Amino acid sequence: MNNTAKPILLILLLLGVFIVFNSIFIVDETEQVIITQFKKIVREPIKEPGLKFKIPFIQKANYFAKNLLEWDGDPDQINTKDKVYIVVDTFARWKISDPVKYFQTIQDELAALKRLDDIIDPAMRNLITSYRLVESVRNTDRPMDTFESGEDGPKRSLYTVDLGREEITRLIVQQAQPKLKEFGIELVDVKIKRINYIDNVRESVYDRMIAERRQIAEKFRAEGKGEASKIRGEKEKELQVIKSEAYKTAQAIKGEADAQATQIYADAYSADPEFYAFLRTLEVYKESLNNDSTLVLSTDSDFMRYLKGIEKE
Repeated sequence: MNNTAKPILLILLLLGVFIVFNSIFIVDETEQVIITQFKKIVREPIKEPGLKFKIPFIQKANYFAKNLLEWDGDPDQINTKDKVYIVVDTFARWKISDPVKYFQTIQDELAALKRLDDIIDPAMRNLITSYRLVESVRNTDRPMDTFESGEDGPKRSLYTVDLGREEITRLIVQQAQPKLKEFGIELVDVKIKRINYIDNVRESVYDRMIAERRQIAEKFRAEGKGEASKIRGEKEKELQVIKSEAYKTAQAIKGEADAQATQIYADAYSADPEFYAFLRTLEVYKESLNNDSTLVLSTDSDFMRYLKGIEKE
């Protein structure tokens, strides 16, 4: 091989490598590819992952996502059916269901997000304004544990849920999906991220919530005080019962003791009445006669009968 053939062979080799490199492409698990030739689709969409081939230089591989994509809407001020001004923040998940239509109408994700803004926001606004605030906040009509209790049990809320938040988001998808289908987009789901009052309403709502909580707290305090008074009353009643029973028992014991003492005195008196009378008289002398006592008695008084009988030895 002469010196002139070597550069030519090298050029041909490099050219072949470049052609081969330009003719192959790789499809990832999360991707789908459309092959175009002079901006026209020439093959069916490639959705299976792996190593693929195309005509070099003439054909082009256009990659599109196959997995779920995110749409995050801007917070929007909306007036509900019951004239409450709120700020609603939503998000959605979508995917490219028909890459051919997507390529023919939108072609890039930025334009797709703009199209989603134009379709999802009006659908969301239409559904939120068609129902009361409670429908967008709650999913079911179940009773809440913060309801006050009345004489007939827990009080039901003045607002009943007929549709619910999940049903509203489902209807948003139902309204938006037909308009997105022509762009090769499938709207998988729409969710409400956050609902809040507008600034000039929020403070008054907070004040009302605080007042309601305070009212419930005062009610609980009043019920607690009533229960405490009831317990104290029962305690005093039980205490009086205990004291009465104790007094009754004490009086019964005392009565029995007095009866026994009286019986003992009676038995002793009946055994020797004269001696008993003498002892009783001596006790009377001791209690009534002292240095300061002055008695005027007749000589035949019974009180002096034992003194008259004393003789000097």
